[in-house]
Amino acid sequence: MAAHLDDQQELENFKYFWRSKGRWLFVVLLLASLVYLGWVLYQGHIKTKNEEAATALAGLVEKAKTSQDKQSLQADLSILQQNYPESISSAQATMMVAADLFDQGQYEAAEKQLNWVLQNQQIPFVRALAIQRLATVQLQQKKYDAALATLQMPVDAAFEALILETQGDVLYAQGKNKEALAVYEQALAKTVQDAPGLQLLQLKADELR
Repeated sequence: MAAHLDDQQELENFKYFWRSKGRWLFVVLLLASLVYLGWVLYQGHIKTKNEEAATALAGLVEKAKTSQDKQSLQADLSILQQNYPESISSAQATMMVAADLFDQGQYEAAEKQLNWVLQNQQIPFVRALAIQRLATVQLQQKKYDAALATLQMPVDAAFEALILETQGDVLYAQGKNKEALAVYEQALAKTVQDAPGLQLLQLKADELR
């Protein structure tokens, strides 16, 4: 009898807990499970999209090696940009095409592609490189003010030296040697000793001293 009463009391306690708190706890656990499931599915989706973008990039690079059909290459790039705008593969492909356009002297088209990268990419290294290359394209066109404005865009601290060096190049092209030297020296102060471009940067500064 006592055991039966204990079981009955436990049942009543459970009913009370379910009415007062249990239902809400169940809802919280259910929501947590759904959030986790959504996160897992999202990560899988992102992984799949990145793999697809990498495959598309490889195809674009291979076509660029064997085909001179610029319109076809541009069409492939547009598809890659539309389908995978935030992938690093689309940024790589776009900057590859921008470099080719720069070499051909199609500076405005190169600017357009680099601006696309800046509008769609948040990876610090990619953004810094796109900013530097965009400023270089503008410098080539003697758009000095535009180049300096581009170089004012924020970048990660690790890439400040690259941006400062390019800023020095723009100032030097304007004939502002004193200002260019000051900026080169700032770039030197932020450049690590084993950096690949250190000697060239040092040479630029030494020529203005």
